[in-house]
Amino acid sequence: MPRLISTEIAGRIEDLYGAPLAVLEAHAQGQPPGMLAALLAGHHDLAFAEQSITFHRERLAQLVHPERQIGVHEVSHVLECARRLAEAVAIRDVQAKTVSAVLHSLGRVEGPEPSPAPAPAAAAAVPTPPVRATSAAPTR
Repeated sequence: MPRLISTEIAGRIEDLYGAPLAVLEAHAQGQPPGMLAALLAGHHDLAFAEQSITFHRERLAQLVHPERQIGVHEVSHVLECARRLAEAVAIRDVQAKTVSAVLHSLGRVEGPEPSPAPAPAAAAAVPTPPVRATSAAPTR
């Protein structure tokens, strides 16, 4: 089984926000668009591209199976499947690069010291937003 980049990205998002992906997705649905929603959308697109790669790779293997005859009609199917496979790989690579770059620029915010009074359970379920990394480069 090939290594799935989407699984690694999901783990990095969970580490960053300190909650499972399912909890983060549920939380993001009730919030205005922001960094969490963008990361989750990027992860979703990446996972979909990986599923597409798997599908088209398996379909291409079926089309070029040694026991199968390849004629003029079949060649067009092979070429179309190979084109779609290449497209899915390109999408996966772009999504992985983009989401990884964004995650690399973010850091987990440590919460304030716990107060003696217990915090409400609802507040504990809200993920901590990431903080933008500071850079020594001048801004425009």
